[in-house]
Amino acid sequence: MKFSVFTVMTPDLKPEELVSSLRAFGYDGVEWRCTPIPEKVKRNQPSYWGNNLSTLDPRNTDDELKSFYTGSMNSEIEVVSVTPYLTCGDLQETERILQIANKIGAGSIRLGVPQYNRTFHYNDLFDQAVHYLYECEQLCKQYDVKGLVETHHNTIAASASSAYRLVSPFSPDHIGVLYDPGNMVIEGHENYRLGMELLGPYLAHVHAKNAAWVPVEKNEEPLKWESQWTSLPEGFVKWEEVIKDLKAVGYDGFIGMEDFSGKYETKEALQRNLAYFKQLLS
Repeated sequence: MKFSVFTVMTPDLKPEELVSSLRAFGYDGVEWRCTPIPEKVKRNQPSYWGNNLSTLDPRNTDDELKSFYTGSMNSEIEVVSVTPYLTCGDLQETERILQIANKIGAGSIRLGVPQYNRTFHYNDLFDQAVHYLYECEQLCKQYDVKGLVETHHNTIAASASSAYRLVSPFSPDHIGVLYDPGNMVIEGHENYRLGMELLGPYLAHVHAKNAAWVPVEKNEEPLKWESQWTSLPEGFVKWEEVIKDLKAVGYDGFIGMEDFSGKYETKEALQRNLAYFKQLLS
């Protein structure tokens, strides 16, 4: 297996520093967060989803995009993906991201999936998503970039099985699944190997983070629970079991670090996370 970093977890590192650090620490790839950052946000301190300095702006010129490509190539770091925040059905923006991915040599992008909040019927959302993915499949084939559906809480693809139902009508050459056990702590947990076996050739990428449910006590109210991100070894995801199951199904692709715990400084977190997985694989 190979290791990459989704740059949402490296908000205080500029692209050049990030790529050189990845090479120095022994990583194989990078996944570029891709979204516009409003000017007013750029005055804020770096943060995961705010002023993230390791973010590719989809409004970048071709020359600016070229710097992302050449910087990675010069450091022998593979551009694994361009990871935006697409809305299901927005084919114009989806094609723009595919064009960017193609220009910088990325192998995949993350596609839009409908959120589920009890406002619309699941079956209607599913039909909407299938129609969108049909169009995406054609675009992905055209640009030679795979489109991924992420297992993510609060969407209609929270589990491996629900993601599989969504992608199964399409070719795994063009449409796949980004398997995220950390998200599935919050919603969608299934036996890891069962989900991987079901996904089969659609298992295209894996994200590595962890989460836990912790009790929240407020005065004399009944005990309640909320989820929070943790460091990789500390949460509910049994990563030693996930690795064992990935090996069992023959997965040899990338595992992308996505640590939101904030427990360590960015570079220390990068080093610790890679060392943790190297130990699991030994």
